[in-house]
Amino acid sequence: MITLLHTADWQIGKLFGQFDPDDAALLAEARFAAIERLARLATDHRADAVLVAGDVFDAQGVTDRTVFRLFNAMAGYAGPWVMIPGNHDAGLAESVWTRAARLGAIPANVHVCLQPAPLVVAGLAILPAPLTQRITHADLTEWFASAETPVGLPRIGLAHGSVQGLLADGIDSSNPIAAGRAAQARLDYLALGDWHGTRRVDERCWYAGTPETDRHRANDSGQALLVRLAGPGALPEVTPVATGQYRWLSETIDLQVPTDLDAALERIDAFGPADVVQISVTGQTDLAGHRCLQDALARAGGKARSLSADLDALRLEPTDADIAALDADGYLGDVIAELGADLKARPDGPARDALALLAGFLADDRSAAR
Repeated sequence: MITLLHTADWQIGKLFGQFDPDDAALLAEARFAAIERLARLATDHRADAVLVAGDVFDAQGVTDRTVFRLFNAMAGYAGPWVMIPGNHDAGLAESVWTRAARLGAIPANVHVCLQPAPLVVAGLAILPAPLTQRITHADLTEWFASAETPVGLPRIGLAHGSVQGLLADGIDSSNPIAAGRAAQARLDYLALGDWHGTRRVDERCWYAGTPETDRHRANDSGQALLVRLAGPGALPEVTPVATGQYRWLSETIDLQVPTDLDAALERIDAFGPADVVQISVTGQTDLAGHRCLQDALARAGGKARSLSADLDALRLEPTDADIAALDADGYLGDVIAELGADLKARPDGPARDALALLAGFLADDRSAAR
């Protein structure tokens, strides 16, 4: 039985510039930790080889320190790692790969395939299709079919790109890979990278997805694939294995009736340290509900790894009880009344945010006075 660990799209060096710097640093660090977990998985399952299907690095210009840290993170598995460049780290004449070689950073058990030539390692005949430029419109796996490999060794393809026919009609994908390539090239397994979620293309062809989720999309990411082959010609047994630390959640909360708010507060309070959350709140609520929502988001922001909330589509509809609860008279009472009237006339106008802020200030002021 041959056991392979298939992974891709590590994106080492990704900066996560859309996040707070502290969160960005931890998300970037999690990518190194994911590689350490992959190494342990390969060792624990006695893998014959680890296949890395491109985009090992997020960019050519990652620091030398990042290059060294990446290969050090792989030290937990002493067997062969087989890598190809993807579109983010293409094997240019001068690239992150040539720099890594000059630095002496690449261990002896790591095989970086920069040329489309068969590699025989660990009882496998591996056919790599490295990207030597960021974008190509030619199918770099076409040579697989005519490639001669030793008799009796499983034929394993390794490529990075878009299988044709999987995207919506009319979308012209770069770095194309022909549908049915595994069967046409007599491959026992075709390990793909580029899509960041795990996906079965056919019985012999899979995308592994990124081992550490890096975007708000429900695409079954944060995994690697354990691939078992009984021998040449046998159908592979493919098992997704969780490898990610963080859950990236994108949710829309729609408030229409009072019970919707209760459910929303319960959901928000459930977020924890492993969650990277993006929330959009729609519908309508009164001042009291808005305050409860803001308090819950503030609490969750202190528990989750990262939380961003968009309340722009939430309509604020203060009730008479809300206004009375503000308990303000004189000039402040006049301002509140004017804001309430303006809000009724222009529900999406600036009075909404002003009234919510004022209500919050008054509530905080009273709490501090107690």
